[in-house]
Amino acid sequence: MIALKTLSISIIIPTLNEEQRIGNCLDRLLLQVRNGNDELTEIIIVDGGSTDQTVQEALTRGIRVINSEPGRGQQQHRGVEVAAGDILLFLHCDTVLPETFSEHIRSSLQGNKVVAGAFRLKIKGKGFGFRLIEAGVQLRSKIFTLPYGDQALFMRRKTYCAAGGFPQQPIMEDVALVRRLKKLGRIVLAQTHVTTSARRWQQHGLMKTTLINQLMLFGRAVGIPPQQLARFYYRQRK
Repeated sequence: MIALKTLSISIIIPTLNEEQRIGNCLDRLLLQVRNGNDELTEIIIVDGGSTDQTVQEALTRGIRVINSEPGRGQQQHRGVEVAAGDILLFLHCDTVLPETFSEHIRSSLQGNKVVAGAFRLKIKGKGFGFRLIEAGVQLRSKIFTLPYGDQALFMRRKTYCAAGGFPQQPIMEDVALVRRLKKLGRIVLAQTHVTTSARRWQQHGLMKTTLINQLMLFGRAVGIPPQQLARFYYRQRK
């Protein structure tokens, strides 16, 4: 059996008009990879048709850019198709990985019957409300084994393929993939956290955003089609 420490990692980042954030994201990742002497890590941007300078920001840093139809699930699946890594890490560009992310990923996947993992979540924002959300995410991830995409999901490539990958649906593709993975084995939380931006809570309101997220999860649980949920979600965010 090949030791996990020798397995390569592909970091797949879906983007759409992220010129304000993608530069900092990539600079940070490149520094982490360099400081960790991790030559087994590659970074792939999968762009969904940005009309700003997102692609140029990536290209000037020597990052591979793949074009895709818009849609986070579809973009990430497209990234898998071109990725060379043995392990896949799906990262949102406003989420910051811990310094030793590759060590945590490889050690997490060594567990008995573990098929995938994610990180604990920390929100870059002050206030009791954000700490309460973090606690809720921790409970949801541990009790219901349901981490979201902003927790940086990771798994072996062969596991992703066995699960059927991200489904072609307009929203909640991360939840759908996690449900598929749960049928194959255990999903674990790494012993450290990623830090994600508070922008969506700040833009749309903490209470409203949290309520919408819970309604979406409930709707999916009772079988409401993803297309209908997507219409509801984007209507509420306008």
